Amino acid sequence: MSASSEPIDRARLLSGRLVASLEYHKVLESTNDRAKTLAREGGIELPALILAGRQTAGRGRGRNRWWSGPESLAFTLLVNTEPWKTAREQISLSALAAGIAVVEAVSRRVAQHAVGLHWPNDVYVGDRKLSGILVEVPVENRLVVGIGINTNCRLDDAPPELRQRITALIELTGDVHDHTGLVADWLVAWTNWIGRLPDRPGEIGERANGLCLQCGRVLRLRQGSQVYEGECLGIASDGAIRLRGKEGVREFYSGSVE
Repeated sequence: MSASSEPIDRARLLSGRLVASLEYHKVLESTNDRAKTLAREGGIELPALILAGRQTAGRGRGRNRWWSGPESLAFTLLVNTEPWKTAREQISLSALAAGIAVVEAVSRRVAQHAVGLHWPNDVYVGDRKLSGILVEVPVENRLVVGIGINTNCRLDDAPPELRQRITALIELTGDVHDHTGLVADWLVAWTNWIGRLPDRPGEIGERANGLCLQCGRVLRLRQGSQVYEGECLGIASDGAIRLRGKEGVREFYSGSVE
């Protein structure tokens, strides 16, 4: 596909110097999988942005699948983490930084709605999911940051079991949203927050805590075969979720919230 026929403005996304290379695919199984392949092969200038007009096998955490409806937004950023030195140890903060960036980019478009985070990797509007985030470390010194946002897709196209649990920007506003502008705003916000990881990582956790929509709710957190239940006290400055259960307050750095 030629650049002139792509539904995104390649020149605009590259002009801000927040992205060094860009791939657009009309159809792709998974932008994260493509980014992981590029990370293993090497030779691509970073940061690299991979976008798909349609994603057929988007992935969530674990075995979860991300539904990507027609006209939704799916993209992945492949970055070099060598300057940070702590990609594996601080992957939870990287995911939170990505989520904060989604919240900030989206909030400008739905100012009348409360947009926030669900730890560890989701963005919600009220009690409905708008965006999912998947951060992976495929090889040393490389971070894959995958973002899926329900933008211009219709909920009627979603599987029946999801329709009451998700939302989309077009459903919230009645307007069609420009993907180039949304990605550009996300890149600016992401660069701002991930830039704090080496020296001011606590600011990421503090901002995430302020955006956490789970505070005060009783959550069930699963780690493998273990399930923990407790009242959510928010997100700690190091990215852990804090739950107060029968055994007191515990902090968790990984797991799936049910």
